Amino acid sequence: MDTSGKIIQLLGVQTGQGKNGTWKKQEFILETADAYPKKICIAVWGDKIDMSQFRIGDSVQVSFDVESREYNGRWYTDVKAWKVVSGANAGGAPAPEFNGPIDPVHDDDLPF
Repeated sequence: MDTSGKIIQLLGVQTGQGKNGTWKKQEFILETADAYPKKICIAVWGDKIDMSQFRIGDSVQVSFDVESREYNGRWYTDVKAWKVVSGANAGGAPAPEFNGPIDPVHDDDLPF
């Protein structure tokens, strides 16, 4: 899934030791750019995404997975990012395609 919005909070890096070794997680709060903005807590696991390149107020587009798990009769849901893109293309609009340079000699060859 994908969503876009503005980073409104960067939470601290958490580390720990699990049965598969050391783990690292950082969460951030994204405010969506919808008509009725929502706040989403999104986790980044491991070193795949360097969150130090982002600042509060940055517009980003996030690709993520949603996963729920049960523990002692309660359900917990995680939103895990697998890609975070910043900049002008983060508003949800696709990047313009480049079709090569315009030939100024022939750009006025219109049939009308």
